[in-house]
Amino acid sequence: MSDPTLHNVTQNPDDFAVQISDSVESFIVAVTEVARGDEPDSAVPFLLLEISQLLLTGGRLGAHEDIVPQDRYEPDIGPEPDVDELRERFATLLDPVDVYNELFDPYVPRSAPVACRISDDLADIVTDLRHGLAHYRAGRISEALWWWQFSYLSNWGPTASAALRALQSLVAHVRLDQPLDELDGLDTDSGADGEENLEEEAGKVMAAEIAGPLGLHQA
Repeated sequence: MSDPTLHNVTQNPDDFAVQISDSVESFIVAVTEVARGDEPDSAVPFLLLEISQLLLTGGRLGAHEDIVPQDRYEPDIGPEPDVDELRERFATLLDPVDVYNELFDPYVPRSAPVACRISDDLADIVTDLRHGLAHYRAGRISEALWWWQFSYLSNWGPTASAALRALQSLVAHVRLDQPLDELDGLDTDSGADGEENLEEEAGKVMAAEIAGPLGLHQA
């Protein structure tokens, strides 16, 4: 089923732009609040919800025809805001489930899984979204929409999808009472060659041990 708002973009593009920008800004505000760590018990479920909603916005951008900016070259938006603090806060908040395995392109034959971090993913997504938001707030609407669409297809969309799958898998492990093996020892520095030894090196991290701190409850 198509998004009915897509058919109205040529008639009233401001409505589409406002909806996209509102969603982007809402996500940035929400994850920044989660990163403060004031409510760690609800961090994982809240991130699952926020990323799901953001990907709906991304889907609308991806389903739209190519957006062409008015300017031939992208105007300078000045220095990018620092996201290192956000990254570090999430790394602390999500420990020990920050690192997960991801397959970058499911259409590439025999692709090897790569270790990623949810904290890195969230920081990267926020960086991309802020970049477009800076254009939007400066009145460069077409530039903002172009950037959000382009970066959705090339970076923040795949990144958000990977993080969402990791969070959904985490919730499933806890709710279905399935042990989370091989978390200790799983690191972004680990290569595919070490996968055979990962299980014996890894500690046993049970879902029951992480359910409380991460705001999850077993069935």
